[in-house]
Amino acid sequence: MIQQNEIITLLLAIGCMIFILVNKQKVKRIPVAEILIAGYCLLLTGYVLTILESLFWNEMLNVLEHICYSASSVLMAVWCWKIFAYK
Repeated sequence: MIQQNEIITLLLAIGCMIFILVNKQKVKRIPVAEILIAGYCLLLTGYVLTILESLFWNEMLNVLEHICYSASSVLMAVWCWKIFAYK
């Protein structure tokens, strides 16, 4: 069963992705933006998988969802390290 908060989170994340795409030139001025955007894409993929797992392939999509969340967290941590610790 799809929960309402999951749908709202996905819609907000899609809105944020649209904002990123519309302002692509400004976002690229952020240092090491590729890593940050890749992390966000993985986070968005996790949100999509959250919705899909309630429809079919529950266990497999749940594992993929958590892999996406973990990889997203690692990429965000690497981005923070490159921005703040690496000078």
